[in-house]
Amino acid sequence: MIGKLKGTIDSYGDDWVIVDVHGVGYQVHASTTTLQALPQVGEAAVLSIETHVRETEIKLFGFASGAEREWFRLLMTVQGVGAKVALAILSTLSSSDLASAIALQDKAMVSRAPGVGPKVAQRIVTELKDKSPALTGAVSAELSLQGDLGSGVASAPVADAVSALVNLGYAQAQASGALARIIARDGEAPDAQTLIRLGLKELSGG
Repeated sequence: MIGKLKGTIDSYGDDWVIVDVHGVGYQVHASTTTLQALPQVGEAAVLSIETHVRETEIKLFGFASGAEREWFRLLMTVQGVGAKVALAILSTLSSSDLASAIALQDKAMVSRAPGVGPKVAQRIVTELKDKSPALTGAVSAELSLQGDLGSGVASAPVADAVSALVNLGYAQAQASGALARIIARDGEAPDAQTLIRLGLKELSGG
């Protein structure tokens, strides 16, 4: 089974790339995220590969990051999610956005992907809640807070601050992510007003 390809980019399609490895061109299907991360035609590239063997065909799926490949594998364990739908989800949501959506049990965010209806989205956020791939400490802190918010166990100042930021037009994942970064860096502020002010500064890049 092919686990990795290292070669030069030969050509691109809508959802695939051909990688030339010593004169042999391998067609690799990939998410928009991975395709955009790859270099121009003629340049060197490395892709992690997931090989799917069927009676009538062999398909290669490529990933620019190990986290994306892990998500692809996890998504495929959910009933109703095949390779095409898994790639559509990974093309619509980054690995961290998908992890946030699952932590928050936000099926609406997952159903933004083409081909993902409400029932499949619900299965994804429910079945993968405790199966997220290992993430960096900062992202893990964000997801921990987002999980607390989704479960209704976050502290009142934090919950109020997130609610206020959402009312100001920010997505819940953005708001909770910003506050998680602030709390991880500076500790939790004593009141919602301070958190809102710091959150707005974080979200505006100030």
